Amino acid sequence: MSKEIKGIIFDLDGVLVDTAKYHFKSWIKLSAELGFELTPVVEEKLKGISRMDSLNIVLESGGISCSEEEKKAMAEKKNTWYLDSLEGLDNDVILEGVLSFLDAVKSHNIPMAVGSASKNATTILSRLDMTDYFVSIIDGNHVQKTKPDPEVFVNAARDLQLEEASCLVFEDSQKGILAAKTGGFRVIGIGEKTALKEAEAVISGFQGVKVEDVMALLN
Repeated sequence: MSKEIKGIIFDLDGVLVDTAKYHFKSWIKLSAELGFELTPVVEEKLKGISRMDSLNIVLESGGISCSEEEKKAMAEKKNTWYLDSLEGLDNDVILEGVLSFLDAVKSHNIPMAVGSASKNATTILSRLDMTDYFVSIIDGNHVQKTKPDPEVFVNAARDLQLEEASCLVFEDSQKGILAAKTGGFRVIGIGEKTALKEAEAVISGFQGVKVEDVMALLN
């Protein structure tokens, strides 16, 4: 494996798990209550960003203006719906190949962290019994600035006690990739190459992927 990479930081939704659909269903419910429909284009824009940033995009798509207090109430309502939807969460939301890849990274004694915009990252990982894989879980509760600011990844690297340049970030959103690059991290995209051109390399997911394969992409 590459000598340069001493730690790995994962985004959550779209990288380790697929709970984004639960988020979007809650946003759809909110938009319906407000009298308009969300499109797949809006769904793509909501990837990897904070709750309030997502709300602003949703409201903009519906041409709705409201006060900060009203926004706060809407965000809380949406989050309540989202948390209710997670009651039935099971391992089906863990993306294919993820657990095998995490086990392989662990066997290489590479410390791992999560850096996510979600304020529910710890809740989700706990319900899926995945927290033991990670030295640190940095989510929206632990940062002041959201992606594309690199704060979430910088804090994760600090917890790993590593320099940014020695950490590899896995991200599925353009804003997340920009955050990683701005912070001086190595970064591999998860998804389609055409949508994640700023990443050093892109893989479709972790199914059948070995640690050595990933490191080779950075050399």
